[in-house]
Amino acid sequence: MLKNWETIKVDDSYAEENVYILKLNRPDAMNALNTKMAVELIDCLGILKRLPKLRVLILTGSGSKSFCVGGDLKERKGMTQEEWKDQHDIFEEAYAQIRNFPFPVIAAVNGFALGGGLEMVLSCDLNYVAEHAKLGLPEVKIGIIPGAGGTQLLPRAIPVAIAKEYLFSGRQIPAEKAVATGLSNGLYQAERLMEETMQVAQEIARNAPLSLKSIKQSVERGLQADLHSALEIELDQYYKCANSRDRQEGVDAFNEKRKPAWTGA
Repeated sequence: MLKNWETIKVDDSYAEENVYILKLNRPDAMNALNTKMAVELIDCLGILKRLPKLRVLILTGSGSKSFCVGGDLKERKGMTQEEWKDQHDIFEEAYAQIRNFPFPVIAAVNGFALGGGLEMVLSCDLNYVAEHAKLGLPEVKIGIIPGAGGTQLLPRAIPVAIAKEYLFSGRQIPAEKAVATGLSNGLYQAERLMEETMQVAQEIARNAPLSLKSIKQSVERGLQADLHSALEIELDQYYKCANSRDRQEGVDAFNEKRKPAWTGA
């Protein structure tokens, strides 16, 4: 089912452990997001979410300098307002595909994550950063604002006043500070970033797939609701798992002191 895309790559070396790696692959352009990459991301994510073995997806960038520096401004030079809007519609869909991916998505931030690059990171469930990485939303410096979730996702990830400071200033956030503020989950030396991220992914992927999907749904939908409604959302997801064959398999495996054989049903 996987294809050979031009601007992205998929590594299925860890498929037997239920982990796939999706790599942005425009290193000469600092993995800037152009229209083709956005279209290919939409196509690729649509395929990946249907793979029976996938339980965790790692998103990273090619090379050692950049995760993604946001929209490709060279491509945007000379665009009409209508062309800009058409392109942004495609970008929005690509980011929505990341946010709505049914299983956990982990960003391995291997360098600069700026503008749409940071919005891509914020669209993931977890993120780990290389020690040389720098994150930021510099859109204010070129006369626009973040338009793929930045003004909404950043204040949900870190304290609002700190988020506003970064949004108003366009300042870059060093990796160490990203971890200290809770924006990132952990910091590693560049050469260990993928290894450490993979260890987290493998730990998560060993768990029940229905539980992973239900936890993601409960958290994402619950955060948008009042507490009473959020608890109803959680209970609905709880019974989806409690009434599954995997729940019985989990109980049996525990009592029989063996690893569970999850089926996702």
